[in-house]
Parts: sequence; C-alpha cells; structure tokens
Amino acid sequence: MSVPFPPPGVKVLTIGELTRALKGMLEETHTNVWVEGEVSNLSRPSSYGHQYLTLKDEEAPLKAVLYRAIALRMRFDLRDGMRVIVRGRLTLYMPRGEYQLLIEEIQPKGIGPLELAFRQLKEKLSLKGYFDPRRKRKLPRIPHRIVLVTSPSGSAVRDMLEILSRRWPAAEVWICPVHVQGEGAAAEIAEAIGTLNRIAAIGPAIDVLIVGRGGGSLEDLWTFNEECVAQAIFHSRIPVVAGIGHEDDLTIADMVADLRALTPSEAAEKVVPDRAAVLDWLAGLESRFRADLRRRLDLAQARLRELADRPCFRRPLERIRQEEERLDEYNEYLQRAFQRRLEQLDEQLRGLAARLESLSPLNVLARGYSLTRKEGETVLLHEAGQVQSGERIVTRLQHGEIISRVEETRESE
Repeated sequence: MSVPFPPPGVKVLTIGELTRALKGMLEETHTNVWVEGEVSNLSRPSSYGHQYLTLKDEEAPLKAVLYRAIALRMRFDLRDGMRVIVRGRLTLYMPRGEYQLLIEEIQPKGIGPLELAFRQLKEKLSLKGYFDPRRKRKLPRIPHRIVLVTSPSGSAVRDMLEILSRRWPAAEVWICPVHVQGEGAAAEIAEAIGTLNRIAAIGPAIDVLIVGRGGGSLEDLWTFNEECVAQAIFHSRIPVVAGIGHEDDLTIADMVADLRALTPSEAAEKVVPDRAAVLDWLAGLESRFRADLRRRLDLAQARLRELADRPCFRRPLERIRQEEERLDEYNEYLQRAFQRRLEQLDEQLRGLAARLESLSPLNVLARGYSLTRKEGETVLLHEAGQVQSGERIVTRLQHGEIISRVEETRESE
C-alpha cells in the first residue's frame, strides 16, 4: 500500500512563500547587527550611487549593501582589503535567495573614520602634485590689498585685523565672510576663493588671501580637509596663506596653501612687514646714505683742492706759450730744411742739364758732323747701301738742312 506524498495535512510552500518567511524572520530578529570583517568585491555602479561589497573573515562571506544616503555621509572611501566594523540589519534579497546586510553605519577598524579620510585624501592629492613645493608662489613683499576668508564673528578675524593694522596700516583689508564649520561650509569657502579670483582678474587686484579660523576639534576643523577647498586653493591665481587652528593642527588646506601659518595671528604677521622694523631699516639706510655721501663729498673736495694746486690751473697760459715757442722752432726748422732742399734740387738739376747738353747730338754737329736720312723717313743712314741712286736725302747740319739727290753710292774699303 503506497503512502501519499505529501502526507495529508502537510502544507506545501512555494519557494517565494518560504523565502518571504525567512526574510521576515531575519528582519524581525536581526535588526541591529554588529559585524567585523574585511571588505572585498567592492563595486560602485553609477546608476544610483549605491555601493555593494562582501564582508568576509576566515570562515564565511557576507553580502552587504551601502545605500547612497549612507555613503554620502561617509568621510572616507571604502577599498578592498580594508578591515571595518559595521552596524546594520539583515534582510534577504528574494530574486537571488541570498541574505545580506543593509549597512547603516561603518567605520574602519583600528583608526577613526576622519583620520582615515584625511590619509586617503592626502595620498590622492599628493599624487596629483598639490603639495609640490615647486608650484607654490611667493608672497608679495608689501601687499596693497589683503582678503580674509573667514568667519566675520570669530576671534580669529579680530586678531588678524588688529595685527594687520598695527604692523602695516597702509594695507587695504577686505573680509570675505564664510562659515568655517558645519554642513556646506567647505563648498562656501571654495566658492569664495573662486569668486575672489574672478574679481581680481577683471577688477581691483588682490595680492594675497588668508584662509583661516581659530582652534577646535578635528571635527570642527574638518571643513579644511574637504577636497573642494583643496582644489580651490590649488587653482587660485592669488597666493593663499592658511592659518587654521593651533600649532598642532594640520589640515589639507595647510598643505596645499602657498604658505602655512601655525595660527591665524601668525598668518597676519607673515603677509605684511612690520612697520616699526621697516622704519628702523629706513633710518639705518638713511644714516648709511648720509655717511656715504659725506665721505664722497670729502673725497671730491680733497680732489678739487689737489687739482686746484696744480700748475696748469695756477698758470693756465704757461703751457700754451711753451707750445707756441716749440711751434715757432719747428716752423723755423722746416723753413731752413725746405731752403736746403731747394738748393740741393737746383744743383742736381744743373748737373743733369750739363750731362744732357754733353750728350746732345747737336754738340756733335757743331764739330762739323752731320746727320743724314732719307726724305720722308726718320731713320738715320749708317751705310751707303741704305739708299739708291736718285733718292732724295736730307742732311742735318748744326745750322739748317741740305736736301740733295743721290747720284752714286760707293762702299768704303
């Protein structure tokens, strides 16, 4: 005899009914669960801003969800391998039949969330070169316009104004009022820095910005650890001095700023010179200038006296007269030399004329000799064979010429 299956009276559940029952049990009995584990398989789909992860230890994994509203309140970023402590409630995700933890609060294990967020942002900005000393600008030696980006009601602004007016009253000081802590303060400070840069680009020049506030806890100062403030300081074309908190307080804004001051009061001291020190320096400079001018004047007067005692100034025409005498001597010497040279040339000319006269053919003719050439030619005749009978010849005597015709030629023996 066969046994009926399922037995009579047994209620058969659908998978959905069983899953809903388990889901209700989990959500009713595990509404406030604390879990410690290691983050893995972290994903951040861009659709809704939720984060999905797995918490695990050596024995088992646990799926977990961090909804967008909770994630936006986190100060640090989750990363795979991070050890965390989580508070949440268990639920069961019916489409997959998996139970999971809906995270309502999460903190890193062994370190505070703010400290972790500080380290993460510091590492991120360092890789981008935000802290590189080479990009930081020098402050003007004497600023004409200073803007305080701070709370207008805090003690820090009063201290900075008092120091600036005492040290360098010639500076023009503006106050850009902002909230320095609380929700939205970081965005307000970042916007103020950007606005001041736009004003300086088209309007009155701004020489330096002081971003500061008084002391407080890490939570109070957290505004100056926000990335938007760091970005605004980094992109500012106006040099930025950070004076935040007390000496032991260090924020991201301090590290990005062109100059870090330990306090707001020190920030005011660093951006302007000390009027008293400048006046002392000017007085010393004036004293040195006067001493140097007196020394130069004494040297010039001594030099003038020395020059005045020189003979050329006491008897200024004496040198001219000496030169005139020398000029007369040179003139007389040149005249004598010129006369001698003329006499020498005349004597040489007479000698050359006598030599020329002795060599002249005319002198030979005076002794009874003659010169004969064919008529119409210039070549003198040396032989009888140079002419033929009947040719006309011209004979040059000392006085005059004889023109004759050759009757006969005869060779000499």
